[in-house]
Amino acid sequence: MSVNLDLQARGGRPDPAALLRLIKPVTWFPPVWAYLCGVVSAGTWPEGAWGQVLLGVVLAGPLVCGMSQAANDWCDRHVDAINEPDRPIPSGRVPGRWGLWVALAMTLLALVAGRGLGPWGFGATCVAVAAAWAYSAEPVRLKRSGWWGPMLVAFSYEGLPWFTGAAVLSQGAPSFFVIVMATLYAFGAQGIMLLNDFKAVEGDRATGIRSMVVLKGPEIAGRIACAVMILPQTLVVTLLAIWGQPLHAAAILVLILAQIVLMRRFLAEPTGRALWYSAAGVPLYVAGMMVAAVAIRGLAL
Repeated sequence: MSVNLDLQARGGRPDPAALLRLIKPVTWFPPVWAYLCGVVSAGTWPEGAWGQVLLGVVLAGPLVCGMSQAANDWCDRHVDAINEPDRPIPSGRVPGRWGLWVALAMTLLALVAGRGLGPWGFGATCVAVAAAWAYSAEPVRLKRSGWWGPMLVAFSYEGLPWFTGAAVLSQGAPSFFVIVMATLYAFGAQGIMLLNDFKAVEGDRATGIRSMVVLKGPEIAGRIACAVMILPQTLVVTLLAIWGQPLHAAAILVLILAQIVLMRRFLAEPTGRALWYSAAGVPLYVAGMMVAAVAIRGLAL
């Protein structure tokens, strides 16, 4: 570990490819998808909507999510030196304080861009930026908690972008139905976040991060993750049926059953199959989000 940190301290120019890896484009999909779910669920298309949608996509993905990844990598550089020493900062490919400067510059850029989404969009951007730093940085560092950390990330990745997309298109507060769906899917996304902790157990344990896998062990943590994902979706199905959307409810029920089949295989070997389930099962979860967004777009109190 000391070798990697020495490399990081030497300074110099970062590798452009390492900078791209620092902001992790693969992680941009969840908040962008959630924002688009909000756009669809709003059920309206005001003048200039295309520009607002495009700006929201850039803000949710490259700017805010990319910034959060850079901030997390900077704050986690000692943990990553144990878990993943080849990552940009501990490997020295993003040397010195470049990781911190990138995160701060993207924070400012995100806040400036957020003003283009009006008061609701700017307010949501401020909340997202604050959440990103609260998750990773001292003295708050909610990442240390096996409950509060995943909860904050889940609501920032799924609930807040969904709310924002609907608010921007509605040009005001989203409907009751939007708030309920965004909240339920954000709550369920905590299970997805728990899956990410399986790959970092050694470093988390060594640095005092009390992830659910560290606290409960992989078997119990895996069961908790599955339950947290399934229960909100079950409530979504129930509510859509009550609200007169039986076909959409049935479609999400099919997606739930497919997830349960995959979960049984995951739970047979949670440590070895956590990443496999993230790749195979999570797409079914997010597909249900868009089905729910389509279902509620025409509903009104």
